[in-house]
Amino acid sequence: MLFKNLRDEIDATRARDPAARSSLEVVFCYPGFQVLLFHRMAHWLWTHRCYFLGRLVAHVGRVLTAIDIHPGAVIGKRLFIDHGIGVVIGETAEIGDDCTIYQGVTLGGTRPSKDQSGHKRHPTLGNNVIISSNAQVLGPFKVGDGATIGAAAVVLKEVPPGAIMVGNPARQITRRPPDEVKSAFTPYGVSGEDIPDPIARALSGLLDEVASLRARVNELESEKAEAPRAPHTIADDAEGERLS
Repeated sequence: MLFKNLRDEIDATRARDPAARSSLEVVFCYPGFQVLLFHRMAHWLWTHRCYFLGRLVAHVGRVLTAIDIHPGAVIGKRLFIDHGIGVVIGETAEIGDDCTIYQGVTLGGTRPSKDQSGHKRHPTLGNNVIISSNAQVLGPFKVGDGATIGAAAVVLKEVPPGAIMVGNPARQITRRPPDEVKSAFTPYGVSGEDIPDPIARALSGLLDEVASLRARVNELESEKAEAPRAPHTIADDAEGERLS
């Protein structure tokens, strides 16, 4: 059935958005849920070679929700698109289960041209991926399970599982262990604990350097104190008298 997973998607929306007070509210007031209804139908038509009808249904969904999902995109279970305005998901994009996408996200390709038609040119998201608002994921690479893309990040290469990516171009700031089980859903994917304070990090590095230098000085002083003194000779006395 086209809509056999709708119950799960409603529950996923309510679990990840405290503003959702009822299933009825999700169905009638959440464009992220509504666009999935259009996409399931459009994707079914697309896979059955009804390309024009598939694009037409997807276009109607875009007009009503301001979310643009190509009917060729493959979307897994329990996708949560929060707010959703400006989300764009390309034709060859693939999205795993339990993913979360915020407003303004683009899952797009690079160097679009007629020659790329029929080729993989959009990203593949693993399971439990979170993509924060206005992030751009561009290219035919994999974003690993449990990865998080920070707000406004521009991702142009493969992302390891559990990685947290920020910046333009995106860089990895930390990585969660693959077997780590998060106790609660983190809105927008990045908590304050995940982002290191750059000033604190710089001070910590300086303190580590000072501690290392202090330990080295103490070591040299200890070696100097323990070193045996050379025996006093008549030649030393003669040299002293000559210099005086």
